[in-house]
Amino acid sequence: MPATERYNDPMQDLIQRVLIELGEDPTREGLVKTPKRVDKALRFLTSGYQADIDDMLNGALFSVDYSEMVIVRDIDFYSMCEHHLLPFFGKCHVAYIPNGKVIGLSKIPRLVDIFARRLQLQERMTNQIAETITEKIKPLGVAVVCEGTHLCMAMRGVEKQNSYTITSAMLGAFRDQSRTRMEFLELLKLRSGSISVTGMPIPDHTHDHDE
Repeated sequence: MPATERYNDPMQDLIQRVLIELGEDPTREGLVKTPKRVDKALRFLTSGYQADIDDMLNGALFSVDYSEMVIVRDIDFYSMCEHHLLPFFGKCHVAYIPNGKVIGLSKIPRLVDIFARRLQLQERMTNQIAETITEKIKPLGVAVVCEGTHLCMAMRGVEKQNSYTITSAMLGAFRDQSRTRMEFLELLKLRSGSISVTGMPIPDHTHDHDE
């Protein structure tokens, strides 16, 4: 095999080594720039680690006389499973009931991105989004539902391409008041049977941590 390039970058050198261990020739035309491309992609896909939530919010918290449900639904997210470093992606739906303050609507998708762009578990990401909104504006309640397709199940392991996972986090009024919770779930019009009346998810699959 021809001599390989040194990238003077620890991550790119590691990616090059992975290519060699997989039996590839990192000097061939299609792979020469792959370490740099993968380095750049991974840093973007995990950029949530460096994000500052307060800087992102940038004061977009507003006093308002409104105490009805606010829902931002169908927020696309793309994340990386921390067990296999394979993507999982889908939709996130966020609701809260203000308690004197609201958050700028564009900030909610950006908050989802901050937690999605990390090595993640969907269960953890769902809780982090709900807990952060609770911390920042102290609403009467927060609900977050995420629907995700996991390539660690579709491409490998059990190879179930049509399965998806639903996770939920219900805090405050959404946990304590069944009518509030059911109103939210009805507004989402989720697939029948995916979410129980208690707000706890009925998973379509569980992660296969050992494979």
